[in-house]
Amino acid sequence: MSFDGVFTHKMVAELSQQLISGRISKIHQPYENEVVLVIRAKGKNQKLLLSAHPSYARVQLTEIGYANPETPPNFVMMLRKFLDGAILESIAQIDNDRVIHFSFNKRDELGDLQNIVLVVELMGRHSTIVLINKETGKILDAIKHIGSSQNSYRSLLPGVEYIDPPKQEQLNPFIAKDERVFEILSKAPELNGRYLQQYFQGLGKDTAEELAYRLSQRSNEKMLVWKNFWQTINENGQPTLTTSSKKEFFTPIPFVSLEGVQQNFESFSQLLDTFYGGKAEKDRVKQQGGELIRKIDNELKRNQNKRKKLEQTLIDTESAENFRRDGELLTTFMTQVPKGATSVQLPNYYDEDNLLEITLNPALTPNQNAQKYFQKYQKLKNAVKIVHSQIEQTNQEINYLESVISQLELATPMDIQLIREELIEQRYVKKRGPKKNKQEKKSKPEEFCSSDGTSILVGKNNLQNDQLTLRTSKKTDIWLHAKDIPGSHVIIKDSNPSETTLLEAANLAAYYSKYRLSAQVPVDYVQVKHVHKPNGAKPGYVIYENQKTLYVTPDELLVNSLKKTKI
Repeated sequence: MSFDGVFTHKMVAELSQQLISGRISKIHQPYENEVVLVIRAKGKNQKLLLSAHPSYARVQLTEIGYANPETPPNFVMMLRKFLDGAILESIAQIDNDRVIHFSFNKRDELGDLQNIVLVVELMGRHSTIVLINKETGKILDAIKHIGSSQNSYRSLLPGVEYIDPPKQEQLNPFIAKDERVFEILSKAPELNGRYLQQYFQGLGKDTAEELAYRLSQRSNEKMLVWKNFWQTINENGQPTLTTSSKKEFFTPIPFVSLEGVQQNFESFSQLLDTFYGGKAEKDRVKQQGGELIRKIDNELKRNQNKRKKLEQTLIDTESAENFRRDGELLTTFMTQVPKGATSVQLPNYYDEDNLLEITLNPALTPNQNAQKYFQKYQKLKNAVKIVHSQIEQTNQEINYLESVISQLELATPMDIQLIREELIEQRYVKKRGPKKNKQEKKSKPEEFCSSDGTSILVGKNNLQNDQLTLRTSKKTDIWLHAKDIPGSHVIIKDSNPSETTLLEAANLAAYYSKYRLSAQVPVDYVQVKHVHKPNGAKPGYVIYENQKTLYVTPDELLVNSLKKTKI
């Protein structure tokens, strides 16, 4: 379902109850099209997410973490200037449209009261957030700058007078008069969702089809159905997530027209965190980690091509013994080799004296031709040692790059910076911007808690893997890793864990590996004292012995449940 006018109506009511009279304590813009206002209200800090994302535009309270950019964008600097410490006076929806006005007041440096309005327009790819001086009606700034060349109806630029989006002529279903509603419903040639959208404002496709379905079920009681529907939404809203085999729908009440498993939530914000969490997170990772993914993918392809060439060179070295044989035959039968010849046939005593034709360089003497063959033999023999070493190094490089790609596939936006810091250290990526004087906090492994309360730690990048396994863990802790597969290091903080904890930790190791979608993933486990890192090895690479192996099926629901109960 889209975030339509009906859902906006319910969200505004929920936010008003939670946030009115609250004070803004922090303002962040973690992503290009999204702003987070930390508002102190009802005795606690609450994170208000305002999103102008083209696909996931919405307004809600959120519990999902986020990472802020090193350099604050200009828009958030303007928000901080005018709204830091401001009091939220009201939250208003314009008619039943997807436009919300957040009204604030704040005293300026001279003590004069300023009235500032933050307008959020939730209109798909045209979504935006605009900061306005209420008294002058002028735009202070907008999260997306739109000039007259891009939009002939209005401009969204600092200093320009704010113009509302085009007004909709449809009726607001929450306040429409019964006589007019009855007339519209009675004249319908076919009472379907599209017809209702033509006459009533703010109805998304799913809401319109649900209402049409209910009206068609009781065609002789249309007005009663109409009133009950809007009364139920107004007074008894029940945030609902309906999951079918193909799609998920979030609705303000359970929709009877939707088939699937229905899950209820305590608030509309919790519902949206569940619905948008994974989708928006993946999109953010794609935006923030796109450069890293392309870089690592190119490096991986380069090393895979390099390995193919080295393996071909190794195949070529198999002819080394033939060069040695030819050199020895030329030396043994040198008197039978005519000068200036391009080839010669000599008895091959390695093959029952069968004649063997040997190619010669006519410009060289027989002895020089023999020495040439010995030189080729020695060169290829030396190459064998070097090529084997280069193939081993290239394989390690490929394994490392595959582990990074595996981590990027499961990364959250907050993990991207952790992986970037590793790639900067390994010199795959250049450090951005000037060096900072203050020391950056080192990232920490993610904590989980098993069903019986045992702490389990999971490295989210290879630097964390090394730190976790080789420095912070006790020698008696249990180490787990997907067998011969790129993945995270997992540590059970217990020398003798229960079978349940061991299986749950193995599930984490399988889930945070390259084969997370496989039905059966082998996971090795052993005490940390049996895990070692070879000198000069890449981050995250270790060798181990005395291990045992479990076979598990990665279970995302289990992983999430362990996250929820982490200590």
